[in-house]
Parts: sequence; structure tokens; C-alpha cells
Amino acid sequence: MKTPTIRWVRSVALLSIALMVASCSVLPQVGPNKRQIYSGSVQRSGDAFVVSVNDRVTRATSVQPALGFSEKFKNAGRVGSDTIRPGDTLGLTIWENVDDGLLAGEASNQTILEEVQVDGSGFIFVPYAGRIRAAGNSPESIRRIITAKLDEQTPDPQVQVRRLAGDGSTVSLVGAIGAQGVYPIERPTRTLAAMLSAAGGLTIPAEVAQITVIRGEERSKVWFQDLYKHSEFDIALRGGDRILVEQDSRAFTALGATGAQARVTFETQTLSAIEAIATVGGLISSTSDPTGVFILRNEPAEIANQVLSRNDLIGDQRLIYVLDLTKPNGMFMARDFSVRDQDTLYVTEAPFAQWSKVIGAMTGALGVVSTVDSASAALGGG
Repeated sequence: MKTPTIRWVRSVALLSIALMVASCSVLPQVGPNKRQIYSGSVQRSGDAFVVSVNDRVTRATSVQPALGFSEKFKNAGRVGSDTIRPGDTLGLTIWENVDDGLLAGEASNQTILEEVQVDGSGFIFVPYAGRIRAAGNSPESIRRIITAKLDEQTPDPQVQVRRLAGDGSTVSLVGAIGAQGVYPIERPTRTLAAMLSAAGGLTIPAEVAQITVIRGEERSKVWFQDLYKHSEFDIALRGGDRILVEQDSRAFTALGATGAQARVTFETQTLSAIEAIATVGGLISSTSDPTGVFILRNEPAEIANQVLSRNDLIGDQRLIYVLDLTKPNGMFMARDFSVRDQDTLYVTEAPFAQWSKVIGAMTGALGVVSTVDSASAALGGG
């Protein structure tokens, strides 16, 4: 009476194994395999272009974000450290060659006027000399003007004019800088590189540091390293400039059979596919398929048309670039292919990895059958 039951249970278990083997889609996997990716291509009525990477594709996609100051920023000459501007603050000392002068009291022939600020129109007021235009002049020119004005009223006046830091001759530095704050533009700090040094330098790696200068309604950005590679980027500063130091925010996402699955920020100005793979720990030797390394990207129409040798595409296009590291030049292609911001690096599992899962599932199912047999035999013996 028990034998038909045992045979029925065994048949159900074996049927389950057969169904599992027949449909690999029920097995766990890290993501789509190569066959599934290709089935979603435009060539097969999908919505993404699948393209094998070669030298022509590498050249067409090697576009990187170009950073650099505009011509207006680069062509601005250095402001003389002695040129007075609205908002600057001056210090005046006046000596009179008489005991009881216009400005000095009886006990002294010296008068000190501290922090005389240049108004918005560029003028200062000096007692008995009147309203004097300071903006656009040097301290020496202002000294001569004041001397001439006072000479008419007191014999042989001696005037000293000192330029102090003021609102019109300062810049503000914020971000990843040693000491954020407001700094005066002085003779040693009239250029961007010098001002960054005066503020304590960077607190982030130089390779990924970006410097943004905001001047009025205009802004321009440059890589920190380019300040020293290209002398024209070490621009002259202007009063009121705002300088922002920040780390490059570009990143790519790594998924699939790689050493790590994560969002990874760029650590250099440029990043190749081979470097991106290395950054996440490389391929997993036991499961990765070196013929299935994919870069997924939304490509501008201009580049997509070049890659696909077309001229009719409009708007961003979904492109999937395929790298086969097993080819003779596969590693070179991966080295030359540039990864860009928001790219997705995806590595498929090797086919044998799926078979290993099938075999594991079969082994587990056969174990269940064996258990059923044993249990049935025990019940039959009872």
C-alpha cells in the first residue's frame, strides 16, 4: 500500500527538478545576463543601442567636461595694490609746520585720521581739504591732492596716506579651504593661487578639487591642478570676488559580478573603464564573465550619431557599451574607454555560475527526494 505513495512523491520531486532546470530564470542572479541585455537592444525592438567598443567608439565618446575660466576672467589685468576703490579704508596722518595748526591742537602738530572710508561714489572727506576723489588714485596721488588743498591754509603741510583693507578690496573664500573667511587683496595676494595659499590651502585631494570664482553675475570654474599647469588660469582677483573650493561630485555606479556594488565618486579628472573596474575591487574570478562588461549611459544625440554612424537621432539616447576583456586588445579598449558622470558599470555572471546554481538546486532537490524515501521507508517499516 505504501509503494505507490513513495513513487508518487518521488515523481513530484523529480518533476520539480526538471522544471527548475528548464527555467533558469527562477534561479537567483545579480542582474540580467548577456542574453537578456541583448534582447533589450534597439536591434531587437528594445529601447537601448548595444555597441561593442572599438577605437572609433573610444574616440567618439572621449568627451570630458572642460573646465576653465572665461576669456573675460583671464584677460582681466592685475589690479595694482595701491589703486583705491569704493569701499576701501584709508588712514591719514597730517603734520603742520606751526604750533597751533588747523587740525592739530596746541600740544601737538600731528593729526591722525584713522579709518577714513571711501564712499560708494569714490570720495573721502578731509577737514579743511574738503571732498576729495580717492577711487582710481593711488595713496601717493591722494597725498599730493590733500597736500595741495591744505597748503593754501597752513604752511608746508606734510601728509601720509595709508591704504587699509576695506570692503572694496576683499574677497571671500568658502568650502574645502584651510581657513574660510574674508581676505584683503594685497600685493602678495592679487592672484587666485596666491589667495588660496594665504587662506591655508586645500583640505581635499588636489586631483579632485574644483575652484569656482563668482564675480557679480558671472561665474567660472577650473580644476585646481590647472592653476599650475596653465598660467593663464591664475587670474587676477577683483574686490568682491567669491571663491568656492569644492570636491568633484561626479560618480559612477558599479553593479553585478564585481568586487563591490556601490556608487563611487571619481578620484581623478579622467577615469577609464579599466580603472573603474579596479576601483571596485575588480572582477570576481569565480563568477564574473569577462566578455560581459557593460557601460550604460544616456548619450547626447551628437555623440550617439557619431557612435552609430547616423545623423537622424534627436535627444539623449540610451547606449550600452560592451567590453570583451578576453579579446587580444580587450584590456587596451577598457583602458582607453572613458567612464563619465552617472555611468553604470555592470558585469554579468559567467554562464557556468548559473549552471552551478542549477546543480546546487538539483543536489538540494535530490536530497529532498532521498529524505522522502527514507521517511517513507521508515513509515512503511513501522
